[in-house]
Amino acid sequence: MKADRRTDILRAAARVIARRGVRGLRVAEVAAEAGISTALVYYHFKDRAGILHRTLEFISDRAERYTVGRPPGERHGDDPRRALERSLLLEFQDRPEVRENSTAWGELQATAVFDPELREALAEARLIWIDELTDTLGHIHPAVPASARTLAAERLTATLEGLSTRWLSGLLPLGHARDLMRDSIAVELAWLARHATATVAPHAPVASAVAIFD
Repeated sequence: MKADRRTDILRAAARVIARRGVRGLRVAEVAAEAGISTALVYYHFKDRAGILHRTLEFISDRAERYTVGRPPGERHGDDPRRALERSLLLEFQDRPEVRENSTAWGELQATAVFDPELREALAEARLIWIDELTDTLGHIHPAVPASARTLAAERLTATLEGLSTRWLSGLLPLGHARDLMRDSIAVELAWLARHATATVAPHAPVASAVAIFD
């Protein structure tokens, strides 16, 4: 019950942030949105800063849940490239939950410019996201060094955030945003493929030399 109440508060906080921004976040409004008393919010969370940090975690966890969905009958891990595309493209869905999540994430990013503690928490959440993408890219191009895969993951997350902001602002149609994200994925995978070739190539002369001596 306690965990459910905390979740209700965090869900309410995400709605308020998406609607009014972080600067407009008031504990009393979060309480009203959740249908509880302000005192009960403070019972579960120490202060407004605590609500912000926990809401960031809630948003990250919720995004992970709605980006791992698979079509019925499709087995996990069959096609890592498809899994990569799916996880990124599912960030572009015309659903209230997705819009709310992405808008709140953007508001938290904007506030992090002036809030070092929130900036640190945001950087940690983004690092986890980049690490997950780096791992997925490793299943597609296992021969590519992790450092190169991390660079590709950083570019993909930055592209996604930029496209998401334009879509949510009404500056980019949803379909076009998805197409641009799909194109970015193709570009990064092609870049990694070239990187894989360059990594393997130096070993080719050695293999030829061995063949000659055999």
